Order: sequence, then C-alpha cells, then structure tokens
Amino acid sequence: MSDRAEPRVGPDAAPHEPLGPARPGRFATASLTTVFLLVIVAAGLTFVGLPYVVLSPGPATNVLGSVDGKPVLTVEGAQTYPTEGALDFTTVSFDGGPGRTVTVYELLEAWVRDDVEAASEDLYFPPEATEDQIEAENAEMMNDSQVVAAATALRALGTDVPTSVAIADVPAGGPAEGRIEPGDVLVSVDGEKASDTGAVRAAVQARSPGEDVSVRLRRDGEEQTVTVPTVDTGGRAVIGVLLRTQYDLPVQVTLNTGRVGGPSAGLMFSLAIYDSLTPGSLTGGERVAGTGTILDDGSVGPISGIRQKMVGAHEAGARYFLSPEGDCADAVGHVPDGMELFKVTSFDDARVAVEAIATGEVAGLPRCG
Repeated sequence: MSDRAEPRVGPDAAPHEPLGPARPGRFATASLTTVFLLVIVAAGLTFVGLPYVVLSPGPATNVLGSVDGKPVLTVEGAQTYPTEGALDFTTVSFDGGPGRTVTVYELLEAWVRDDVEAASEDLYFPPEATEDQIEAENAEMMNDSQVVAAATALRALGTDVPTSVAIADVPAGGPAEGRIEPGDVLVSVDGEKASDTGAVRAAVQARSPGEDVSVRLRRDGEEQTVTVPTVDTGGRAVIGVLLRTQYDLPVQVTLNTGRVGGPSAGLMFSLAIYDSLTPGSLTGGERVAGTGTILDDGSVGPISGIRQKMVGAHEAGARYFLSPEGDCADAVGHVPDGMELFKVTSFDDARVAVEAIATGEVAGLPRCG
C-alpha cells in the first residue's frame, strides 16, 4: 500500500464517481505524525544538557611567536636573544561543565571520532562549582604555572630564585579562619623555618590533632605570631589552609595566553623562557609541541586530553611532541601520522629532547611505548 489512497475503481466504486485528488489515509497520517514527533524530539535533544564533558582538539600556540600582533612571551630585566622555530603549547576545547551544555549529538560525535572524547562531568569539576569559580581557578593555575616556569628556566641557567611559602586560601569554617589570611607569608611554624610547603606541613603534622601550633607570619610588611588549633584529618593534624610557593623572580616574565587557563602549558613555557634567555635557537628552527605541568623541583606532571592535544599540534604543523611520562599510556596508539612522540619526566629531559630534535639526532630519546 502506498502513502496515498488509490482511486476507487473496484467493485465498491460508484459508477460515475469523479477521480479527483486522493485523500491521505490513516497510514499516511500516522507517518506524518511520527515524523513530526521525531523532529520535535530531535530539536529538544539539542537543548537537553547531560552530565558529561566532551574534549576535542584545541589550537596550538607558539610561545616564541605572536598572537594578534603581540608577542606571546616577553622577558624584561635580563638579556634576551632572537630565536626561531616554534615551541607550541597545546590546548583542549571543553564542552560541558558549569555554564556549558553537552547534548546527545556531541556524545555521539565523541563515540564515532577518535580525536573526540567524552567523560563524566564529575571527573573534571567539583560538585556545585560555578562557571565563575572554574574560570577563576583556571586563571590562577595558569598564572602559577607561568611563575614556576620562569623559576625553572632561571634555575637551569644557574640563577638563584628565592622562594617563600604564602597562604593561597583559608577555607571558611576551618581552624585558621580569623587568624590567618590569604596572602600571608609564613616565616616559621613552631620555630621551624617555613622554607617550603613540605617543611610547613611537616611542622604542623608533628603535632597531635587538637594541639595548638604557633605560626609566625608576615602581613603587609609586618611580622606577627598567631596561635592556631589543629584538627584531625585522616589521622593527621592540619590547620585548614591552602599553601602556595611564592617566587622572588629577578626578571619580569609576561605571557600573553588570552583566555587559556589551567597549568598544563608549564613545560612549554619553561622551554620558551630558557630559549629566550640563551644565545641561538633551542629548536634549530623545528616546530616542537608538547604539554605537561612544571613543578617546583623541575619535574613534569601529567595532564588531561593528550590525544586531543596531539591532533591540535599536528594540525598546526608540529612533527615532534613532548608528553609527560604519565600520559604515555593514553597517547600510544593515537599518535597522528608523521608525528614523533617523546616522553619526558623533567625540564632537563625536555631540554635535552629539543636539543636533539634541533640536530636531528633523536634515535636515543625515550619514547612513549
């Protein structure tokens, strides 16, 4: 049977009934209704947010280059040198999370494309976090990564970079609230010098939970001593503060990264700063991309979205990619054609790798897989 009624020309037809336009039958009406409902459902699905994030390749940016006519990297207060080639920091485009919506169509795309990945939203964002909070946190992590990158590059050149331990945040309701403030610089804890964050934690945890700790700090240029009670967290004494390492840099480093946030460009920042402060070209004119956090001891930490970052780097023209060792398992089997993937665990590893790439002697470099 077709979707249109046939003219009545059989035994039940009137002898002289005119054969005019056919009228829709019940099957046709049902079909049109089904199509209409499917259209409505499909349209609705484009607005239904799902508790997932979708990661896709983002742009790669040359730290040695310019964006919108402005240099990405500027170093003041020290001799800098011209260079060539590219040291690309790589990014991931995120859909989902606070303030963003992921639809079923985006999840389907992640299912069929190797360079797009979906994951549960709670793996990337804490419950109840707002879009403004996430943006502020990412901006703070980006700023911290730039400072640590500058300190790492300067230390590799033999420059002394003094550090201090500062208070990043004092969560409400904790034992330090009203006693310690964000921005305070710690001088000592129970008489032990606050030389780094590890020393501060060790001094606090030398106490039994419930005991008081004497904290010497500097606020607005003046020193004072406060007494803070400890509380028990997992069997350890804590005073309820978040710490950060503060650096006294002898040079001013500015990185123009636009709205890119997070800490994962730290490794590439440190290499670019080092290149700018040393004669000649670290890359030998090659385009090298990579990712990874940079920590105070010069070690390289893992990130998320290694597959998407490799694709973004490949599209930008990079033939070589530096991966944190901790991300190798995710990267193997997904390296774009024509790209070589090297694993690094520290700034020194990465510097040696780029120097080898510059000379074409990469056979002995550690690789993922």
